[in-house]
Amino acid sequence: MLFLLVLYSVNSLISEPPNKLNWCDYNGTNYCTMNRNQHIPQYCGSCWAHASLSSLADRIKIKRGGKGIDINLSVQHVLNCGNAGSCKGGSIDDIYKWLKYISDTTGTGISYETSNPYMACSSDINYGICPLLNWECLPENVARTCSTYPYNNGKCVGLSNYPNATISDYGGLSGIDSMKKELMNGPISCEIDDNGLFNYTRGILEETKPSTTINHAVSVVGWGNENNKSYWIIRNSWGEYWGNMGFANVAFGSYLLGSHCSWASVRDFTVNNYPCYEGGENCLASIQPKSIIKNRSYIIYIFFLIIICILVYMLYNKSKKKKERLNNGYNTI
Repeated sequence: MLFLLVLYSVNSLISEPPNKLNWCDYNGTNYCTMNRNQHIPQYCGSCWAHASLSSLADRIKIKRGGKGIDINLSVQHVLNCGNAGSCKGGSIDDIYKWLKYISDTTGTGISYETSNPYMACSSDINYGICPLLNWECLPENVARTCSTYPYNNGKCVGLSNYPNATISDYGGLSGIDSMKKELMNGPISCEIDDNGLFNYTRGILEETKPSTTINHAVSVVGWGNENNKSYWIIRNSWGEYWGNMGFANVAFGSYLLGSHCSWASVRDFTVNNYPCYEGGENCLASIQPKSIIKNRSYIIYIFFLIIICILVYMLYNKSKKKKERLNNGYNTI
């Protein structure tokens, strides 16, 4: 009953679009979850997943009345299993379509960040750490834990029980009025032309010439007005070093923001978990892959290639120093 009263009190405060709204500071309460950086530990074009899941996590926090520890959702789970995109781009609609499907058919939704941390990899990426591991939708790539050090016979396993969040509905929208109406339920994810974002620092960002290309996605957490200029408050996924601690203000009608947005309604989320052991022995998923190491021969090849490079470098340096000594000897004659 207390939960329903808290939820009603939050929603009833907003019946018609006000002059301004910011879910990160609504009547002194922050309903926004953590800021993210899609480019760490390596470059990955997963803005679509970050924008969509940040907005959904915010809505979970709103549903909880801003109480409790933040629930952050696993972007890597989506990259591994969502069929909505990859590190080369994706869809803010298809991610919710996938999540609605698994919510309805399995009763289990997207895992929390702590059971599947972001690695900035997908199966179509061939640089960095990505080729070394398997990013298919295996149990271990949905939710996992690792028991102990490998030299103590430790191993990583997929979990059958893990905290997760589901949705009951989702949809798309466009235009200022529709955005404001849906934003009263919580943040939304929107497509945008990112050309104006790269060097943004402060103030209201307004395009100087019409944008023609959609190439990025952000979460919109509200709107405001300054000196008779209205703007959207966006949260990017480039880290808090960028912009205004990861946020920016984009003028209404600029950079195609609002041309297409998506939203999702929270169905359920885990608050009281099924307690798994540290090594996951009592929560093992039914199908356990032998290893998510994709190709051991590939790793061995890389290792020997590094050794060869080091040896070549050492021989080169030795030859170079010998030549320098000879040259110095000639100069002193």
